[in-house]
Amino acid sequence: MSGKTEKFLQLEQELEIYRKMMAEAVEIILDKEVSKYPIFVAHQQELELGIILADKEKMQGNWNIHASSLEEFVAKQIIFEDKIEEFKKSYKNPKEHLCLFVLSELGAQFIYMPKP
Repeated sequence: MSGKTEKFLQLEQELEIYRKMMAEAVEIILDKEVSKYPIFVAHQQELELGIILADKEKMQGNWNIHASSLEEFVAKQIIFEDKIEEFKKSYKNPKEHLCLFVLSELGAQFIYMPKP
């Protein structure tokens, strides 16, 4: 197994403790029609994006988790206007998967985790 694959598996394990909380947040975001494209931001540094759900200083985890959306990512130019349709096509059903934007030593990437 490559170092990158091992780090990715470790990342998934570390994010597991937040899965139930994120799944509950997705339901609220969808029910209240905040967005059809909820995105969770997992990071370890200071970040002004979304609403904080988990603070690594207050929880027994290594990650801060923020709830955001496609709309905010476009407003903050993380996803550019000309990439919106491409993003929507690759976005997995939020009733089945959690969309995470992970900022880690592997860089910035979108990953999808099955909902619990």
